[in-house]
Amino acid sequence: MDIGKDLVAASSTPLILSILADGETYGYAIVKRVGELSGGTLQWTEGMLYPLLHRLERHGHIDGRWGEAENGRKRKYYRITRSGRAHLTDQRRQWQAVDDALRNLWHGTARTGGRAGLATATCEGG
Repeated sequence: MDIGKDLVAASSTPLILSILADGETYGYAIVKRVGELSGGTLQWTEGMLYPLLHRLERHGHIDGRWGEAENGRKRKYYRITRSGRAHLTDQRRQWQAVDDALRNLWHGTARTGGRAGLATATCEGG
């Protein structure tokens, strides 16, 4: 399945913050974790991730520190901040509201064979 760029972009902040809420980690591990969590559907690259990490760091939602990996290489580790936890709570509420609305719409669409739910979405959306 190919997920559109807009949805990938919109979901990136809550995904990163949720992963960091589980504990400190580094960029490549975040990329791998997103792939695991999505069953391979989301295939992030490090080139996509690092600008997001830098933005979250600028906004004070995460902190980064340089450390040394087991192999002796330098690696930047990220952790969520108090501000990041508050932002994650807000993001979670927003995503749950969107999820609830879509489930209600799609559940109603399935029951009526598709027509009523689509008509309602068209009338209210436009």
